Amino acid sequence: MGSMNDTDHVWVGQAAIIMRNGKFLMIKRAGKHGPGTWSVPGGWQEVGETFEQAVRREVKEEVGCDIKNLRFGAATNNYFPDEGIHSVSIFTLADWESGEPENLEPEKCEELRWVDYDSLPSPLFTPWNELLKSEFIDKLKQELEKSKA
Repeated sequence: MGSMNDTDHVWVGQAAIIMRNGKFLMIKRAGKHGPGTWSVPGGWQEVGETFEQAVRREVKEEVGCDIKNLRFGAATNNYFPDEGIHSVSIFTLADWESGEPENLEPEKCEELRWVDYDSLPSPLFTPWNELLKSEFIDKLKQELEKSKA
């Protein structure tokens, strides 16, 4: 895979909105890209992966959960001028299936938390700011409501 120093290309980020009982899992990012901001589990899509494969891999690597019922949620266009990174994030909606979330990549994640749209932590990762302004947000809120047990 290429280096994030490659500023000539647009990167594809995969993000998993894992829903469970009316809440979804968020992580406080650490590392080089967006440290100190909140997002959902995810990462860069690798060459040859489908969206579903990338999301499942990232969730398993980061938090150790299995997910089911994957479906398209949203797409955002993101630019990080300070890092010289341009990306497109694909948000996938998923239902939690098994495995209690744990921080398996402490160098990339400081904290895990189940939240809802009324309890979003701050500050948010750039793709989340774009998501909240998008036409997709109402659909995502409806899907989260359906996940309540």
